Amino acid sequence: MNSLCAALRLARTEQVGPRTWLRLVTQYGTPAAALDALPGLPARGRTQPVIPPLDSITREIDATLAMGGQFLTLLDADYPPLLRHIPDAPPVLSVLGNMACLRKPGIGIVGARNASAHGLRLAESLATELSDSGLTIISGLARGIDAAAHKGALYRQGLTIAAIAGGLDCPYPPQNAALQDQIAQMGAVVTEAPLGTAPQGRHFPRRNRLIAGLALGCVVVEAAPHSGTLITARMATDYGREVFAVPGSPLDPRCRGSNDLLRKGAILTERAADILPHIALFDPEQAVVEQYGTKSTPDLFAPILPSAPRGAEDRNFKNIDKKQSVKRNTPPLPAPPATALDPAQHLLDLLSFTPIAVDDLIRRCQFSASAVL
Repeated sequence: MNSLCAALRLARTEQVGPRTWLRLVTQYGTPAAALDALPGLPARGRTQPVIPPLDSITREIDATLAMGGQFLTLLDADYPPLLRHIPDAPPVLSVLGNMACLRKPGIGIVGARNASAHGLRLAESLATELSDSGLTIISGLARGIDAAAHKGALYRQGLTIAAIAGGLDCPYPPQNAALQDQIAQMGAVVTEAPLGTAPQGRHFPRRNRLIAGLALGCVVVEAAPHSGTLITARMATDYGREVFAVPGSPLDPRCRGSNDLLRKGAILTERAADILPHIALFDPEQAVVEQYGTKSTPDLFAPILPSAPRGAEDRNFKNIDKKQSVKRNTPPLPAPPATALDPAQHLLDLLSFTPIAVDDLIRRCQFSASAVL
């Protein structure tokens, strides 16, 4: 417990990002020793880092354990091996459910929130087929493609992992709270955010990093240009993982980003058989060696230099989020889905340039046949 408290306090310290956390622990031997040394290090900025008090961390641990959650630190042997390979691996993970899922081979499936009915059906069928093949399905619990991927894995009692942006006690979107509970019972929910953290726009790139880091590869089903889905695909590429993309109509804005991935070399995917041969041959450790020339990522164990800005790696996430907000001109959180009071907009989201039967539309939404008609 003392070691976990120290690891969490260091991870929750402002200006201490994942790389800095690992460098400090590597230099001083343990999280506790790094915490003791932190106040004496030269200040990099106008203020010294503020270490959270011990009692607040103890309350977080007790509350997480009380709801059935568990913690994994980067120093634990059970830490997900694929995630450990990435250069900015989260120092501490909060997990609800079966932690063994995090060590099993998995594939990420991500895509548009306002997905078409055909996109939802394809994501579900891909997830079911891949799950039947023994892969764990990893996604972000968002509405649309993410939720369809989780449901497809659960359809035949397969394993699925939901990487979320907020705390374990803050399901987002709220209408997926029941799905999160089901995933926690039959798979795992994972986050690096503390309890009580309401998801904000700046948290989602970190969530995307979890998906990309945990998976052997990432499948993109419908993604608009400059979408968060493409951030996940880019991170997967940066981590040396395979990227797959489902082709879509060039007339549908939701498919332009995924079609562009195909143009840039992503593997064209229409069914699970297009994915499995590439996953079977993929060695993530060898990919790291080929990319960086070593089994450990560059500068990961470099000593702390007074001139280097502490927490610089966190700025990368902030810059990503800022760029996405500017390009899309959207609020920090995705817009809520249409409700029962607005069936027209919900049905429009389900339509695409590929014809679909009215009966299929009825099965894809919560409205009555008369309302759909």
